[in-house]
Amino acid sequence: MKRFLARVEKKPPEKFYSLMRTLDREVWDEIDCTSCARCCKTMTPTFTQKDILRISAHLHMTPHAFKKKWLWYDKKDKDWVNVQRPCQFLDMHTNRCTIYAVRPADCAGFPHFKKKTPVEYMHVHQQNIAHCPATYLMVEKMVQKLEMVH
Repeated sequence: MKRFLARVEKKPPEKFYSLMRTLDREVWDEIDCTSCARCCKTMTPTFTQKDILRISAHLHMTPHAFKKKWLWYDKKDKDWVNVQRPCQFLDMHTNRCTIYAVRPADCAGFPHFKKKTPVEYMHVHQQNIAHCPATYLMVEKMVQKLEMVH
């Protein structure tokens, strides 16, 4: 699947953006994220400054206190990320986010089928296949649809 995505990234098929919109709808008709929450258990979102301000206010904390308690600064990627995994805001009994209404933008957009033009984000889908059943299903459907075209 990773090789397939690399090929698509280099030479996107005709009407690829339309296909991605169709696959996005199909995937979410079949996948319920709350039955999994694997992304929250194994990955960390990046926290933008807006995320930090919004979440810290929601938690009645200063942004500084929020960062000190929950985040660390990844100097290599220049991102604020969770100190721990699974995410401190995941209720492990219900697989639900305890700050869902104010969650990081990165979480709200995951698995990023629509974040950028699909081709520009293929490298992220390659990584997410191992963590996200929705991404796996999206790529599986993409392979099936594109094989039918050829």
